[in-house]
Amino acid sequence: MKAKLATFVAMFTFWVVLSGMFDAFHLTLGVICCMLVAHFSHDLLFSGDDDQSCVRGLLGFVTYLPWLFYQIVIANLQIAYVVLHPRMFELIDPHVIRFKTKLKRPISKVTFAQSITLTPGTITVSIHDDEFSVYALTRSASDALPGEMEARVARALEPDL
Repeated sequence: MKAKLATFVAMFTFWVVLSGMFDAFHLTLGVICCMLVAHFSHDLLFSGDDDQSCVRGLLGFVTYLPWLFYQIVIANLQIAYVVLHPRMFELIDPHVIRFKTKLKRPISKVTFAQSITLTPGTITVSIHDDEFSVYALTRSASDALPGEMEARVARALEPDL
């Protein structure tokens, strides 16, 4: 039950931040949708039934999001620099890289893959077992993978790592 509540709180917070609507209709719609999501997917976000696992997972996810948003802004600025640079074609080095991840839980792998894709200049092409294939527009984007992003996802969502 606590996992459902923690999932609801995380989803509803995300709903309010993204929608920006604070009238009764939108908040009620958000509550209903988030309750449904929490009911059907609470076991994806929080593994284990103990209180400590729920609190750790919720805090980990909430602390990961601001860092991810910051990385998205930084990557946007880097890609804008590349696109606006007079010698753009010298800076672009598109390629696909493959690497193994230490993440074990499916929600951790999906979060990591989506975080990569949300960051401009990189797209997760495929995930097979523990191997990721990622398209990177520049050499600096590929050099950063898996790196700190994987470590932060592991800290936020992996209980054993």
